[in-house]
Amino acid sequence: MTEILSTDTPENLRHAVERALATLAADDVVALPTETVYGLAANATSEKALKRIFEAKARPVTDPLIIHLPTRESLSDYVDVPEEISETIDLLTRRLWPGPLTLILPKRSAIPDLATAGSPNVAVRMSSNRVFRQVIKTFGKPLAAPSANRFGRVSTTSATAVMEELAGYIPLILDDGGSHFGMESTIVRVTNERKTGKPELRVLRPGALTKEDLRPFGRVYFDHGFQKTKSNEAAESPGTLESHYAPATPLRVLDKPEDFHPSDDKTYALISYRGQETDGFLPLHEWQNVIVLSPGSGKLPEAAVRFYFALRQADTCSVDEIIVEPIPDRGLGKAMNDRLRRAATQPPSEKAKAT
Repeated sequence: MTEILSTDTPENLRHAVERALATLAADDVVALPTETVYGLAANATSEKALKRIFEAKARPVTDPLIIHLPTRESLSDYVDVPEEISETIDLLTRRLWPGPLTLILPKRSAIPDLATAGSPNVAVRMSSNRVFRQVIKTFGKPLAAPSANRFGRVSTTSATAVMEELAGYIPLILDDGGSHFGMESTIVRVTNERKTGKPELRVLRPGALTKEDLRPFGRVYFDHGFQKTKSNEAAESPGTLESHYAPATPLRVLDKPEDFHPSDDKTYALISYRGQETDGFLPLHEWQNVIVLSPGSGKLPEAAVRFYFALRQADTCSVDEIIVEPIPDRGLGKAMNDRLRRAATQPPSEKAKAT
């Protein structure tokens, strides 16, 4: 049985945290809210606990995990920060932690190789969610916490969505309402430019922090159209597998209205960015369902918050295909477009197997 515990009152929060701590101490997993999406947490220093994450999610061990730290000061206990980038790492963590920034850094032996897919590097961050913060600070150890869903599926931004994904696979979910950003953390590797020695921030996975958020800390560039790793290869970074974030229903992203050629024997749902007829997609077809990300003028932060909810809702519409309108490829739009590219990569037959 999987249980959901509310955290809406001080008494409920105290009880939920106690239950979560007991579960973590037993090397089991707990679904916890974060400011990005809900995460499936376990003791990051215990190989037994890490195995439970991979089992519950049906996640391949070639896909590394993000490790959440209890405090900024504990960073040096679990990673070796290279001297040449130490000043930039210090500035980034002072300004952007806790928050949706994940850094790729050389790991110390306290983190098992299972957490990093055998890589000498580990992905680390600090969540700003109040429930997550209370659990991890009291636990006193880092928590591995990938998204709380079955592997390759759409990420979860509510306790209800976690229950739909993992009921019967995990013992406990802590409910803190909807996720604030609705989009995973931005994963960054810090290097220095060869000629000038100035810091460079290489974005391996776009997320809740945008290029504009990162620009004060160095030159920002995206990894060759966003990194894609084959499913049988060890990934350099979490969340970069070629097929990921996918609903069971086949999904297609259109660049322009004239790219849509419906089949008479198929039904379609539309995910619309603004829900405006002037964008040209609404009048194209008698859509079985239309789900709007940001009604009216279109705001990327609002669209990001609703993004995974919309994908999950479209997946329940019993249609043959989900069509997605273009999303502006700037700011948070880069993260949403990255997820859509990965969701559309997986062949329909493979999506069916994933369910």
